[in-house]
Amino acid sequence: MKGPSLLRTVRLGVSSLLLHKLRSLLTMLGVLFGVFAVIAMLAIGEGGRVEAIERIRGLGTQNVLARSVKPREDFATGQQAVRVINYGLTEEDLARIEQTFPCVQRVVPVREIYEEVRCGERAMNPRVVATLPNYLDVTGRKIAEGRFLADEDERRVANVCVLDYDVARHLFPFASPLGKEVKIGGDYYTVVGTVLTRLRQKDDPAPAGQGTAEVFIPLETGRKWYGSMQVKLRAGSREMEEVELHELIVEVAELDNVMFVADAVREMLERNHPQTDFEVRVPLEMMREVEAQGRLWSFVLGAIAVISLVVGGIGITNVMLATVTERTREIGIRRALGAKRKHIVTQFLVETVTLCIGGGLVGVAAGLLSPWILELVLEKRAIVTPGSSFLAFGISVVIGIFAGMYPAWSAARMDPVEALRHE
Repeated sequence: MKGPSLLRTVRLGVSSLLLHKLRSLLTMLGVLFGVFAVIAMLAIGEGGRVEAIERIRGLGTQNVLARSVKPREDFATGQQAVRVINYGLTEEDLARIEQTFPCVQRVVPVREIYEEVRCGERAMNPRVVATLPNYLDVTGRKIAEGRFLADEDERRVANVCVLDYDVARHLFPFASPLGKEVKIGGDYYTVVGTVLTRLRQKDDPAPAGQGTAEVFIPLETGRKWYGSMQVKLRAGSREMEEVELHELIVEVAELDNVMFVADAVREMLERNHPQTDFEVRVPLEMMREVEAQGRLWSFVLGAIAVISLVVGGIGITNVMLATVTERTREIGIRRALGAKRKHIVTQFLVETVTLCIGGGLVGVAAGLLSPWILELVLEKRAIVTPGSSFLAFGISVVIGIFAGMYPAWSAARMDPVEALRHE
């Protein structure tokens, strides 16, 4: 077909749509909502994936995490009224790891204490973390104000603490906490700094209701005031848990050695712990799993949303079939005046593709606003990528072509004489 003839056919198709503005608009809505759904669903999947990866990166991609885990069967001593349960990681485990693996850059011990933290009438029950100053380096936490724990605090066994942002905001809503005192359990601590709050993880060790609120104190200070024993009341009986260390953060010097160190640490702990009272996690491995799951989740969400686009395409096919029947005499006149079948096919394909392109463009524009809408309505993080926008728009165009092929071919196959007789 020559250029001018094609241009006339395109103009004729667009003019036909403009003659029925309301019908064309309603037909476009199916594609518009379908494109918006595809972009929004993929944005939700991408947002969840990125958020999960950020959480895991907060643990350190070159870290291996060993945590104390209470065994399923209690290894208790003493009478039933007072039980002592001894489990978990020890100082010996810390020393073995430091001495055995030359590729380990450092090992940071962590003790966890759950105590009420109070300032005046305001109180919280965060996770009190007794650790060393290099905890900040291996976890990538950011200082918000002041400083973190220092070596001098360890040497002096100082009663100082660092609050995370949530704790600081709750206890000191109208003032800076620096230099002020908070009461942790029965002792007073001077606040020397605040850190940004970490994102909560699915398998967060904090008990239900504790959230991610944290307070940091020097490791030696924690040992001085709390030792390794914690008392829990259960249905009238007292249960005493003796845990030397709740977590060991093993920082590996080279990324390539992370999995090797993780397997070696796991094997070492298995040899020295007759009961399964620990777990070894690898943030790098977790991140790879999350990325794979994120891709699968995005595919599932996208596939569900594409169904709505297909439904929109079916709606366009129905409308175009009705249009073909309605314009039978017009088709007959065009054929009688010399229009070929390919001209008729092109005209109706132009109409369907124009509907889909129009709906697709508006749908992409609406989809770009989906993160704001989803965060406002559902409080979910959503991220729109250029790829998802191009994908949704491309699918809408392809669906437009397929949706218009049957009606266009039906129109082109009409007998001109029979078409002219149509009332």
